[in-house]
Amino acid sequence: MDDEHGSGREPGTEDAEPETAYELLRRGQTLLEGRHHAQAAIVLERADRVEPGKASILEALGRAYFNSGQHEPARATFDRLLQLDPSEHYAHFALGQSLKRLGRREEAGTHLRLAVALSPESRLYREALARLGSGPRRPPGLPSRDQDGSPPGGPPPGGSPPVGQEPDADQPV
Repeated sequence: MDDEHGSGREPGTEDAEPETAYELLRRGQTLLEGRHHAQAAIVLERADRVEPGKASILEALGRAYFNSGQHEPARATFDRLLQLDPSEHYAHFALGQSLKRLGRREEAGTHLRLAVALSPESRLYREALARLGSGPRRPPGLPSRDQDGSPPGGPPPGGSPPVGQEPDADQPV
């Protein structure tokens, strides 16, 4: 007797088409909106394999990496995005934020200044550059601190965030 599911696929999926890059992107964006950043990165990596070099996929993938704490993959992804479009202000901002988290403050400053220059009306970009400040440079691996002594985008030790500062202000969301 023949096996009716001898194709090796799960029952009911014999005619299923593989997801398109667009479908994977939409699913990844939905996961990002739900703050499921690590899961979004997995789905968006698949989209990037299906259609490498698509700016919309790279931006979403970089955000997923950054917001799941994967700052080196975020840096590399935003760098790829800038190779496609060197004038993309958000990519400069996000690359700057990733570099800041990696302890590479001088490089971060370069990209944050470019983001501000390309989009001077952006308060988010100006504030990120101001928070980077001209404070002491820390060796890579040590967490950086904002000018008020607080972790980047977070409240000062033992206190609440300064007035007007949002706790997630450093995230490229």
